[in-house]
Amino acid sequence: MNAHNGRLVSGGRLQLPADVRRELGLTDGDQVVMRVVDGELHVRPRRDVLKRIQAMLQPYAPRGGSVADELIADRRAEAARD
Repeated sequence: MNAHNGRLVSGGRLQLPADVRRELGLTDGDQVVMRVVDGELHVRPRRDVLKRIQAMLQPYAPRGGSVADELIADRRAEAARD
């Protein structure tokens, strides 16, 4: 486990060292997800969290179609019946 030192700066901002930003693939303006787990701060790039969620949901997605397109078609059919 590599330990890195950061710093809390004005306004409660956390300053991450350049080597940590490089390791996580972070650049200025990137969004991160932070969680406190057993008194520890876990910081992950938001894009990685989204990729993980998408991978978890992939088995439930319909094959060869779009969930959004299916929902729109259902709404239009429902509106046509009314």
